[in-house]
Amino acid sequence: MSHDVTPSTDSPFRSEPTARDQAPQFVLPLVVRIEKTAPPARTDALETAARAVLVLLGDERSVGDGEWAEVVRDWQDARIRKVVRRARGAEWRRAEGLPGITVTGKSAQVRVFPPVPLDGWPKDLARLQVSGTDLDDPEPPVEADAAAPVLWLNPDLGMSAGKAMAQAGHGAQLAWWELSDEERAAWRDAGFPLAVRAADPARWGELTGSGLPLVRDAGFTEIAPGSCTVVADHPALR
Repeated sequence: MSHDVTPSTDSPFRSEPTARDQAPQFVLPLVVRIEKTAPPARTDALETAARAVLVLLGDERSVGDGEWAEVVRDWQDARIRKVVRRARGAEWRRAEGLPGITVTGKSAQVRVFPPVPLDGWPKDLARLQVSGTDLDDPEPPVEADAAAPVLWLNPDLGMSAGKAMAQAGHGAQLAWWELSDEERAAWRDAGFPLAVRAADPARWGELTGSGLPLVRDAGFTEIAPGSCTVVADHPALR
């Protein structure tokens, strides 16, 4: 069942005030490397960001008595906020010097950091730009493998690359929450294969009513509160 379709569910993404709003608020920082001469392809950046979220959630430092476990728990108990910023050159090298994990795709590099207080960003991350993360696909993405997890984007929403990266991360996280420990381990051991694709407009309604994990955005940036942004279609959840 989706975390986000039942009105009584205390979802981390719903726009209505819930008990999650009373908890201290944290944000998961993601930094995408965008060099002027070699920007990553948009779809690869989205997929790499989603994998980065999963890599952090599956890291031993994020669970049990790990060094990041407490802040990850605090973040997941509140609104699940993610903010994507961009860096290049010296900015990227400074970001790599902070505790975190760099995940590399075909053309994209994304560094994910343990959650930080909403108003307590490290200065080397706080100075990075949020806006202007606009990327393109040099060639149309190939058709997604139906046997692998697919994060379907709402085809009717025009989102910047940074916004779409955060939404893909939300979708990956909801899928992770729904899986058993064995299913999580299998996905992690396989390297978190996944695809991010815009859904066929004719199929979007079917996907949102399928019972698969569904992200409803809180509407802090770019799109209206409550907008359905991503359906997380993992084979184990079908």
